[in-house]
Amino acid sequence: RTLDDSANRRISIPEACLTADIVLTTLQNVVDGLVVYPKVIERRIRSELPFMATENIIMAMVKKGGDRQECHEEIRVLSHQAAAVVKQEGGENDLIERVKNTDYFAPIKDELDALLDPSTFIGRAPEQVDGFVEKHVKPALAPYAAVIAAKKPAELSV
Repeated sequence: RTLDDSANRRISIPEACLTADIVLTTLQNVVDGLVVYPKVIERRIRSELPFMATENIIMAMVKKGGDRQECHEEIRVLSHQAAAVVKQEGGENDLIERVKNTDYFAPIKDELDALLDPSTFIGRAPEQVDGFVEKHVKPALAPYAAVIAAKKPAELSV
C-alpha cells in the first residue's frame, strides 16, 4: 500500500463489501419468497411453443418432400399473422390452428402434436443440471452445511 491510494482503499473496499452484503441480502429475501406455479409456466410455454416449433415443422415438411424455401415462406406468413393476434389484439397464439387449416401442411397434420412436445426442446438440460449439481454445487456447499441448516431470515433495515 502506498500513500497515494491509501484513502481510496480505506473507503472503496469496505463500501464494496457492504454493497455485496446488501445485494446478497436482497437476493435472499427475493428467493425465500419465491413461489413457482407449474401451471402458469406450462401455460406460458404452450403460448410460445408454436413459434419455437416452426423449425421442426419445416424439417418435417422437408422430410415429406416439401420445398424448404416454400415451406419457410408459408410458416413465416402464418407466424406473422399469429404474432399480430397475440401482440396487437391480445389474443391467444393460434399458429398451430393456422398450420392445421392450411392445405400446404396437410402431409404433417397428424405429426403436429408430436412436434409440439415441450420435452423435445430441452435437449440434455436435465442431465446437465443434475451432473453439475452433483459434481460442483454439493461439494462446494458441503463445508457450510451447518451454517445453511442454521439459516435465519434476512432483515433489511433502511
